[in-house]
Amino acid sequence: MKHWLQKIFLFIYFSTAVICVGKAQYIVNFEIDNVPAKHVHDTLYLAGNFNDWNPGSIHFQLTKTSDGKFVKQIKIPSAGFLEYKITRGAWSRVECAADGASIGNRIIKISSDTTIYINVAAWADDMPQRPPVSTRTKNVFVLDTAFYIPQLNKKRRVWIYLPEEYALSKKVYPVLYMQDGQNLFDALTSAYGEWGVDELLDTVPDRRQWIIVGIDHGNDKRLTEYNPFDSKYGKGEGDAYADFLALTLKPYIDKRFRTKTDAANTAVAGSSMGGLISFYTAYKYPSVFAKAGVFSPAFWLAPELFSKVETKPAASSFFYFVSGDMEGGEMVKDMQRMHNLLLQKGGSKLKLTVIKNGRHNEAFWQAQMPDFIRWLNQVK
Repeated sequence: MKHWLQKIFLFIYFSTAVICVGKAQYIVNFEIDNVPAKHVHDTLYLAGNFNDWNPGSIHFQLTKTSDGKFVKQIKIPSAGFLEYKITRGAWSRVECAADGASIGNRIIKISSDTTIYINVAAWADDMPQRPPVSTRTKNVFVLDTAFYIPQLNKKRRVWIYLPEEYALSKKVYPVLYMQDGQNLFDALTSAYGEWGVDELLDTVPDRRQWIIVGIDHGNDKRLTEYNPFDSKYGKGEGDAYADFLALTLKPYIDKRFRTKTDAANTAVAGSSMGGLISFYTAYKYPSVFAKAGVFSPAFWLAPELFSKVETKPAASSFFYFVSGDMEGGEMVKDMQRMHNLLLQKGGSKLKLTVIKNGRHNEAFWQAQMPDFIRWLNQVK
């Protein structure tokens, strides 16, 4: 009898241990004890690497308590680095230092349930505004301020970068379609730093040049327009957006500019949600986009995509995967999972890189662009 009791005890003990280990979820409580008096009645939001840096998501709105504090509880799926900032619903109304200077992302390593206490020193929109300065180079043009997207019945600004020699020759060029056009060329339109794509391409020899087409994101619709599947943020419109890139925008560009129209010379790229939809677009239209730059992909918001790729493997597209090891959440793990799934399904035209100390921001993605352009020109 004693022997069986020991077995039962051990079974219960190890079963409980497995359950505890498998939990892999932490509760993080945010508490803002102080905000500038001018805005004590405003609504505050969390924006971070846990919600794709959405500055005004209702799901991450803080609640004001009877004693004047702002609080919010969120659940983090696994241990890792949490990066975040406080906003009043838009990046133009983000927190800043008391003297108006920008502050870096707040960051904390989560390995247990945690309460974070925050003081907001000032808001960016309360500070004297510096005269706006554009940083785009002479080779960048706004193709249309309201390009019609029939698949979504919406209009969006579209940018185009033309190589330096474009006007002086009859050469045809490959084309790279990039998401989040606001952040690619001009600090004036980017809320949190630009990629400097134009400055980079200006330094590339003409024989290695690409035409770059940038499409603005839909602001508060970004999380649904860049997701092929429904999520807690709403009905996914990524299928329709991918159709727009392949069936509307690319034919438009090919008709009006000297482009190499074949799939081998047509690529798509983006970061975070833009990385997710870029991957999906190349997956859905391999005969149109043979190459995809998948920067810090938000696969965690589209878990159905793994099953889709499992059922119907990607065709012959090339995929360039890159993320940083300090981006938090399941970013690296999910990216590696997709990479390995493609390998298992016979895909060999892949590159995967995890950058030490890499964070989820424009500066990190800008730093990866030179390697990505080299890769675009090398893979055949």
